[in-house]
Amino acid sequence: MPDSPLSGLAPKPPESAVWAIGDVHGCCQSLDALLASPEIAGDPGCRFWFVGDLVNRGPSSAETLRRIMALGERATVVLGNHDLRALAIAAGCLRPDSRDTLDDLLDAPDADILLDWLRAQPLMHVSGRHVMVHAGLYPKWDVPQALRLAGQVESLLRDSDWRRHMRTLTGPAPLAWNAKMDTQRRLRFIVSAFTRMRLCTRAAALAPGAKTAPGSWPRETVPWYDLPRQAGEDKTIVFGHWATLGLLVRTDVVCLDTACVTGGPLTAYRLSDRKLVQATREALAQVA
Repeated sequence: MPDSPLSGLAPKPPESAVWAIGDVHGCCQSLDALLASPEIAGDPGCRFWFVGDLVNRGPSSAETLRRIMALGERATVVLGNHDLRALAIAAGCLRPDSRDTLDDLLDAPDADILLDWLRAQPLMHVSGRHVMVHAGLYPKWDVPQALRLAGQVESLLRDSDWRRHMRTLTGPAPLAWNAKMDTQRRLRFIVSAFTRMRLCTRAAALAPGAKTAPGSWPRETVPWYDLPRQAGEDKTIVFGHWATLGLLVRTDVVCLDTACVTGGPLTAYRLSDRKLVQATREALAQVA
């Protein structure tokens, strides 16, 4: 019997796993412990999605950025509110307060390289049925519209005059979306929706400052992901930002902020099968 025309072909290698990782907040030791876990270290071809807030509040913002940069194309990052805060402080738009821990980044000998890499990252990433953002996907935007709006902010961050543009992006934002807003208000709403949104009113206005835990939302507010969404239910939105919400895994949304910077674990979630891996304090002791 003649050989099959496919008999000489090697089997197709399995697709590389993708691990989505929660808010690191400069906790580089936790990140090292997570990447050293057997499930992740045993798959040298796997890739990583970082949901933002790579820096600030923790002790090692500069080293965290270096670690993630060293992953090269294996790492996909979206910007969080603390990443944008670091850029705004570097640009002279904001003064650091007592909770900021960015000196190691801003005073680093390679600070310009680190900040240039950081400001080149997007606000939103889409691959197949998964969407990654830091805080959420505004319910009144579908995915193509959200990508276009994110691109308006990203182009300013990547511009050579980015420090001046940070003044446009930084400051009080409107609570309700209106496509006819002036440029500054529109851009600030986009930033707020992607990086700070948690609760919304039933009319989809943002409810800022509300960080309460499940079951104690302020009256007349709901989590953004429980409002009807233009993005459709066929997408799974992966996000962080909401430590008091904590780990949430549903078919339509996955929250990965498990409060690493305040003593919780750092969490990784494998997109293909929803497997979870966490770096706990005990794991950190073993790394040390």
